[in-house]
Amino acid sequence: MSQDGVGVDLETSLGYLLKEASSALRAAMEDVLRPLGMSVTHYSCLELLAQRPGLSNSELARGAFVTRQTMNVLLQALERDGSVTRPAEAPVGKVLPARLTPQGRRSLEQATAAVRSVELRMLAGLTPAEQSAASGILKSMIRSLREDHDDA
Repeated sequence: MSQDGVGVDLETSLGYLLKEASSALRAAMEDVLRPLGMSVTHYSCLELLAQRPGLSNSELARGAFVTRQTMNVLLQALERDGSVTRPAEAPVGKVLPARLTPQGRRSLEQATAAVRSVELRMLAGLTPAEQSAASGILKSMIRSLREDHDDA
């Protein structure tokens, strides 16, 4: 509770601190990706496709935390610039599986190095044990929130 007994004390709220950390991380990532002509969503899409080739628009949107419409616009732009390829017709159903092109892989390599530098900066004040503990705590929070949501 805040000092007046109403609401959330922003100084001690873990939820607020997580949101603040998320916002700071996103801003730092945007700063290093902008000179490469990318946004965080653009980078996320390329990273997801590198790790899981053939994802659909819907799967990419979920993985990048954006709407299907936003991802569709991005995929069309990535196709135009030669970073991604999708078949003209869906092999099955309506899904057009996307794949990185060699150009897309080169763009991703540059972006990954830039994003890795941000993550290293973020973790610089933590020992390896603290980094491991933080990772475990965050995963536990995510699991708890998803379980509560799935039970509803």
